[in-house]
Amino acid sequence: MMTRPAKKQATNLSIRSDLLRQAKARNINLSRTLEESLETLLKEQDRQTWLEQNRDAMDAANRFVAENGLWSDGLRQF
Repeated sequence: MMTRPAKKQATNLSIRSDLLRQAKARNINLSRTLEESLETLLKEQDRQTWLEQNRDAMDAANRFVAENGLWSDGLRQF
């Protein structure tokens, strides 16, 4: 599913002066860097939340397979 990018919003941030100086010297786009870092962090948090919310179901499915095998076990050619 493709979503349109959200509208940009100005914000004020505080950053250590040494980091800001180094980033400017290397022409690092702070807005893009922050957005990419936040996207990565948010995706990882969403992944962790999903895993926590679905842990019981995954454990149950794993137990079922361990006890009963897979439906395709008799069909394997390897």
